Amino acid sequence: MGTFQIEGGHQLQGKIQPQGAKNEALQILCAVLLTSEEIIINNIPDIIDVNKLISLLKNLGVKIQKLGKGRYSFKSDQLDLDYLQSEQFKKDGSGLRGSIMIVGPLLARFGKGYIPKPGGDKIGRRRLDTHFEGFINLGATFRYNKEDRFYGVEAPNGLKGKYMLLEEASVTGTANIVMAAVMAEGTTTIYNAACEPYLQQLCKMLNSMGANISGVGSNLLIIEGVKELGGCEHTILPDMVEIGSWIGLAAMTKSEITITNVNWEMLGLIPTTFKKLGIRIERRGDDIFIPAHTEGYEVQSFIDGSIMNISDAPWPGFTPDLLSIILVVATQAKGSVLIHQKMFESRLFFVDKLIDMGAKIILCDPHRATVIGHDFQSTLKATTMTSPDIRAGISLLIAALSAKGTSTIHNIEQIDRGYEDIEARLKSIGAKIERVE
Repeated sequence: MGTFQIEGGHQLQGKIQPQGAKNEALQILCAVLLTSEEIIINNIPDIIDVNKLISLLKNLGVKIQKLGKGRYSFKSDQLDLDYLQSEQFKKDGSGLRGSIMIVGPLLARFGKGYIPKPGGDKIGRRRLDTHFEGFINLGATFRYNKEDRFYGVEAPNGLKGKYMLLEEASVTGTANIVMAAVMAEGTTTIYNAACEPYLQQLCKMLNSMGANISGVGSNLLIIEGVKELGGCEHTILPDMVEIGSWIGLAAMTKSEITITNVNWEMLGLIPTTFKKLGIRIERRGDDIFIPAHTEGYEVQSFIDGSIMNISDAPWPGFTPDLLSIILVVATQAKGSVLIHQKMFESRLFFVDKLIDMGAKIILCDPHRATVIGHDFQSTLKATTMTSPDIRAGISLLIAALSAKGTSTIHNIEQIDRGYEDIEARLKSIGAKIERVE
């Protein structure tokens, strides 16, 4: 396992450019399987999860060329479908949760798709029912080999459009069903569809390939099936979760930081939610400027004076991927806040590390934590810890950068799964961080 050693307590300053969005990249890369024509994708982040998926696509027979930093060409004209039944595929697919999204495109184009039970963060149950119930609605036959933990769907006679009401607004589930439906016969209507920016981007890309999807950006998608799709060029949005991470970093370290080219229109409630903690955020063109919070920041209260409650929700609600950041930032706020993680029951279990550092946190249950802020009257203390998942990992890193002394974070591969070249970018704004292999 790799390790970060972080000397905390230093103010940072400068500009930082967000990488391409990880969650969008995982969807977009799977969509290249829908056509035999060339697809060019820009702003692909160089991170473990994305690189694993690119490697899986290459093993499947996709012709891949790197055209420049973050710019790749993909051509899926000679796929090796036998790979889907191989032991190597079971190994490759089980190591990455995003691999589930190859099933929809393969089912649409070839009438069959397979996947081993995928891995990913240990943040609680993440059911696949939405994916497979959607495929079954479109006419596919489902099978599951319990012994090998291997899923399969087949539709040798093709898929047929249908109305469906999703039980949950799953982002990856919606993406998978959309990719399966774009070449189904007739009309598919998906109600309670996810409408996150990642999903909007996928739909825009598919439409540029010749798909006919309306309702993009809403929770009601209508898809008129087409016989085939063509090539296109697509640019991935900046990662809104990374943008939120840098906002939190600036506040916790009392640093003056500019986050460049953030695509403000796609940030939703992110700036508003950080402002609830008293963090000052300025819009400068398409950049975010965070001034140095030398006097700290104070949590707002609700209109009736009751304690602030920040919770996650499906888009356009606040993304669950940033609640860990909000929680760690609240440890130095003036005032108290209740953090309610509704969507994943294990995502708050990293708070024991923050408590070891001196944070005042009451873990009420697996979903709720009350944070009593220090108002910078007491700094967090350096410690040794292990990163349990991507978002907890970056939160612990932010805590360490604000803490007094030198902290050690093990299992930093979890952070590398979602953040590109993070130590070099942090060093560029003055962070004291070293990677120890």
